Amino acid sequence: MPESLPVYLQVIVGGLLLGALYALLASGLNLIFGVLRVINICHGELMMLGAYAAFGLFALWNVHPLLSIPITFALLFLLGIAIEKTLVERVAGAPELSSLLLTFGIGIFLTSAAMNVFKADFRSVPALTGSILLWEIALPRARLASFVTALVITGGAYLFLKRTRAGKAIRAASQNAVVAETCGIDVARVRLFAYALGAGMAGAAGNLIALSYSFNPEVGHVFNLKAFAIIVLGGMGNFAGAFWGGLLLGVVEGLTGYIATAQVVDAVAYILMLLFLLFRPSGLMGTAK
Repeated sequence: MPESLPVYLQVIVGGLLLGALYALLASGLNLIFGVLRVINICHGELMMLGAYAAFGLFALWNVHPLLSIPITFALLFLLGIAIEKTLVERVAGAPELSSLLLTFGIGIFLTSAAMNVFKADFRSVPALTGSILLWEIALPRARLASFVTALVITGGAYLFLKRTRAGKAIRAASQNAVVAETCGIDVARVRLFAYALGAGMAGAAGNLIALSYSFNPEVGHVFNLKAFAIIVLGGMGNFAGAFWGGLLLGVVEGLTGYIATAQVVDAVAYILMLLFLLFRPSGLMGTAK
């Protein structure tokens, strides 16, 4: 085995571990866009709230982050209902600039509120430490647990959309809201549920971010931009495409960080997004027109 091969394998595996978190976050964002046609700029801030919820549960009651996922999912699900019902529903069907400005304002408010409460200090949840050595590859326990959990949640959401009656209603509303309503589907209710489900997935992603990485109130901005790049890579409104786009971005970022510098990594998402917009605007899973 060439000497450099284990190093590249380590980098690729590290990229996949991070890419699964990207995929979970972006899948929820793509679900919201697919059903509501709303550019949900505050999605990363919802993830940030999930991270702080996990941190609070661990700091106050020593609840392990993997056990607090249902709680953070439920909290963000309920917050998603409140946001969609009182604010986002008013711009559903309006020009997309309206939803962009509205959710941008919501994101700024959430970041400012978190900054006032938690300050700018970086936090983390040191619930899992150490690494597992598999052949010559070191797998950090926290990131491995986050990877597996993200796959389970994303896969569960995918099966929900494919196999259940509610999931089929969501897909029908995503494909053609007018026809879906003609067939008896309550499209307004579907929009509410889809937004809440996407917010819950963002909360779960934040929970896993808290377990694996350090964060502060501004972490939502960073992940927001990456999530939007991912849905361009995977295909706008395509749930499965967001999953593969997240893994792709994680691996490419990992390889870029190893070959180049950390500063270049920050530009990877935008470079990939630009290339896809130029040469494959429908994304990995979209249908070329």
